[in-house]
Amino acid sequence: MYFDGRLDTASTMQVEKDMEPLNDCSDHDIILDCTRLEYICSSGLRIFLGILKNAKLKNSRVFIRGLNSKLKSVFDMTGFTKLFMMK
Repeated sequence: MYFDGRLDTASTMQVEKDMEPLNDCSDHDIILDCTRLEYICSSGLRIFLGILKNAKLKNSRVFIRGLNSKLKSVFDMTGFTKLFMMK
């Protein structure tokens, strides 16, 4: 899944719908490519956490790729860098 621009409160509802097919992934790696993501709000982080929780139940792994320095800082502060596998 590729992210582009801002994952803010206004966009999270659509992103949740777009990511629903990931709920059916079993025994497959999921890669969340954030190379072009500029911003993520707490609702966006919640979406990522939901994907991780569902993936673990289905024996899948979630990787995050391409965090810029600002996003990496957010992920560090929230502990997400310890929860997700980084590529």
